[in-house]
Amino acid sequence: MKKKLLLTICGPTGIGKTAWAISLARHFQTEILSADSRQFYAEMKIGTAMPSPAELEQAKHHFIGHRSIHDDYSVGAFREEALALMKNLYRKFDLLIMVGGSGMYLDAVTQGLDAFPEVRPGVRRELAVQFEKGGLEPLQQLLSERDPLYYREVDLQNPHRLIRALEVCLSSGKPYSSFRGRQQPPDFFTHIPLGITAPRELVYERIEVRVDQMMQAGLLAEAEALYPCRHLNALQTVGYQELFGYLDGETDLKTAVSEIKKNTRRFAKRQGTWFRRNPEIHWIEYDAPLQEVTRYLEVRINDLTDGNSQA
Repeated sequence: MKKKLLLTICGPTGIGKTAWAISLARHFQTEILSADSRQFYAEMKIGTAMPSPAELEQAKHHFIGHRSIHDDYSVGAFREEALALMKNLYRKFDLLIMVGGSGMYLDAVTQGLDAFPEVRPGVRRELAVQFEKGGLEPLQQLLSERDPLYYREVDLQNPHRLIRALEVCLSSGKPYSSFRGRQQPPDFFTHIPLGITAPRELVYERIEVRVDQMMQAGLLAEAEALYPCRHLNALQTVGYQELFGYLDGETDLKTAVSEIKKNTRRFAKRQGTWFRRNPEIHWIEYDAPLQEVTRYLEVRINDLTDGNSQA
């Protein structure tokens, strides 16, 4: 029986993935699933560059603002929800689109989840106390020693990700990255990975502009409203942590905004490192003609369809 198709769109932050997803969803007359782990949370509209109401009207989106920052939501929970929804949507569509810059979440759906060892009791709390006393730097240093491979890929400004990796390292005595690559991918769809790329200078320029636009749109007010919840995992991310530092009186606003830009550039670089590991991704320029991309995809889809029908 012919498998269904999943087109994934990845790339660094600010490169225009949302616009590409909408254009392709309209061309193929289908729907979009977001795999942006920050855009899941309804309270974080501005700081995550959540698609605007006008954009959401152009193509139906799923997993945008569907959770609260107070929810305990993991990559495993997202995978289960996404696969269940996909099975339902495939009753209507032969092709779906998944878009996002969170490589771990895209991989969870397309490749499956890794099997990690049990965590030693108390180790998570020990790491949390270390973070509370010393901040990110001790966690970053420890991870660089225990797992330099994952250190080069992980979001170093995200304490939740650092602690998760370190608790596996410390419990097992082995690098966190050594347990990856043991997934069981789903078997009810065929994956077509597409990546959006641009010169690094242009990506950084777009990041600068986007952060300025976020500030003009009210990011500071959004951060002020979320400040009482700043300890939650969802808010341990670029764009909010820097402004929380300003609200704590640790820095001035100009410096905080500059730090957002710097940390977002670092995040974009790590995204590139993550996605470039996958040789199957077909990369297109951010400003490629839509017709050129749809032509490539239609040929790819026809090849896969013919191959499945002959199998």
